Amino acid sequence: MEEREDSLHPQDDMPTDDRDRGGEGASQETELDEDDRLKPEFVSDVLALAEAGEHEAARERIGRLHPADIADLFELVSDEDRPLLASVLGDMLSPDVLAEMNEHVRERLIDLLAPEQVAEIASELDTDDAVAIIEDMEEDEQQAVLQAMEPEDRAAIEDALSFPEESAGRLMQRDLVAVPEHVRVGDVIDRLREDTELTSDFWEIFVVDPMHRPVGTCQLSWILRTPRDIAISDVMKREQTLIPVDMDQEEVALRFQKYALISAAVVDKAGRLVGMITVDDIVHIIQEEAGEDILRLSGAGDGDINEPIRQTYAARVRWLIANLGTALVASTIVGLFGGAIEHMVALAALMPIVAGVGGNAGTQTLAVTVRALAMNQLTDSNSWRAVWREMKIALLNGGTIALIAGSATALWFSNPGLGGVIAAAMIVNIFVAGVAGVAIPLLLDRLDQDPAVASSIFVTMTTDSMGFLAFLGLAVASGLTAL
Repeated sequence: MEEREDSLHPQDDMPTDDRDRGGEGASQETELDEDDRLKPEFVSDVLALAEAGEHEAARERIGRLHPADIADLFELVSDEDRPLLASVLGDMLSPDVLAEMNEHVRERLIDLLAPEQVAEIASELDTDDAVAIIEDMEEDEQQAVLQAMEPEDRAAIEDALSFPEESAGRLMQRDLVAVPEHVRVGDVIDRLREDTELTSDFWEIFVVDPMHRPVGTCQLSWILRTPRDIAISDVMKREQTLIPVDMDQEEVALRFQKYALISAAVVDKAGRLVGMITVDDIVHIIQEEAGEDILRLSGAGDGDINEPIRQTYAARVRWLIANLGTALVASTIVGLFGGAIEHMVALAALMPIVAGVGGNAGTQTLAVTVRALAMNQLTDSNSWRAVWREMKIALLNGGTIALIAGSATALWFSNPGLGGVIAAAMIVNIFVAGVAGVAIPLLLDRLDQDPAVASSIFVTMTTDSMGFLAFLGLAVASGLTAL
């Protein structure tokens, strides 16, 4: 976990991956179903053995699992059973298991451990995984864990914690392989073999200048296929994607996706190499950010089934209250046309159709727009083109739905005038929904607000209000009813 700036950082033994399932497949066939999930009967059997005091038997069954599956086991049992399971596992509750574990489950388990135990686990992890364990702890607990760590490990963690949450500085690993640009390939190979304190996992070597600024990268395959007397500077690739240490993790993920990166150097404000980020970390970020945006659209908070009930309640109820306030706008509009509704009851039956279809149309556009903003597909250069595109789509959709709804209404109620009113209201509301679905998130983005958080509330208010206003207003204006 420590940063070794004097350069070469590979492994001290032959590379092994204790997370590889290759040798475990046969022993896990009875534990996992066809979708690679733990079977319910396996979970029940393990808990039964633990509760009966047959800890060795329980450990023997759990010991055949991959660390990620052991983490899943903790997530599948109840809060009350997790302390028992942890005591049964003992030293099998390894850093790899904790690194794979859901953050809410991990936080509760960490609370059961002494600071010295947490410090020992964190010291065995990569810096980014250790930070993920420590960063959510209470300040006093965090300091107790840091004090129990070795000075070098503590310094690396404290340095990572100094960066903003969800930034490249929190995400990066400090163990890396860096060599000066003047060395030859043979020197690099010799040091990789002889240095026993180098990191165990890497895909490329970073080449740095005397100021420790990255000037190029060199894949291991290039080094192995190059004669020993060739200078590393003649083999390296000078073009590289550098990640600023304070860059948001979502932007980092977009760079990895755009440039098909396996790893990338992280640099400080002076351009010095301070760490690296690898694609295995980015996979988690992409999954996390994608799920986060979808959940924010619905106001569902983290949306994690392991999240404490109080946190979930607090995250959801504030948006329901906000929605209640915006719903009053729509109800006020309906109230203005109370007399018309009393005169023609069919209006009350048809109003939800206009508002509902408009709301769905707005949600479709909103989802596409928020995704485009998150993927950097929608910028100042093409935002007006996107608005115009959604307007044309809304008119096409509105015309189609208007034809269907208008014809059906005219036939059902034997009233062509009412059919024409609902058709016109459909066109108006779906058009407004399309414009609102793209314009509201764009506006929030320009105001430096997260468009995924509040857009759905305002889009729903707009489509409901405009749907009722257009339908009831056109009904009155057409002479179908009188106020």
